[in-house]
Amino acid sequence: MNTHEKLIDLVQDFDTAMLITKTDDGGLDARPMAIAEATDDGQLWFVTNRNSGKIAELMLDRDVAVTMQGSNKFVTLSGQCRVTDDRAKLEQLWKEAWKVWFPEGKNDPNITLLRVEPERGEYWDNSGFTGINYLLRAGKAYVQGERAETDENINASVSL
Repeated sequence: MNTHEKLIDLVQDFDTAMLITKTDDGGLDARPMAIAEATDDGQLWFVTNRNSGKIAELMLDRDVAVTMQGSNKFVTLSGQCRVTDDRAKLEQLWKEAWKVWFPEGKNDPNITLLRVEPERGEYWDNSGFTGINYLLRAGKAYVQGERAETDENINASVSL
C-alpha cells in the first residue's frame, strides 16, 4: 500500500476529528466534530449550524487543519474548507443521531455542510504488527544508544 492509500485508510477509520480554524484576530480555534463522510479522495464532510462561530471564521479564511487521534493512530490534514448548502448531499449523509444538535432533523434551516479539501496530510500508525515492529526496533535502538528509525508504514507526509 502506498502512503496516499494508507493515509486515506487511516482517515476512514475515524468517526470524530478536531477541526481547527483561524480566528479573526489570528488565533486558532479547535472543536471536535463528527465526521459525516471521509471520501476515497480524502475529502471530509461535516454537518454544522450555519450560525456557529466557525462559519464566520471560514468566511474570513478557508485554511483549516483537521486532527484525528486514536490509541495508536494519529492523522493530521490541512487544506481548504468550504461551506455548502447541498441538500442532496445532506440527505445522503443524514444520521438520526444528529437530531441532538438539529431537533428539526435534516430539514432544519440552520443545518449546513462543511467540505474539507485536504492539500496535504501526515500520519503516525503504531497499531497492529506495525506497532509491534516499531517497539522492537525502538528497544534495539535504546539498548544501542541510538535513535529509533521509522518508515512509511509508521509515518509519512503526503501531498493530496
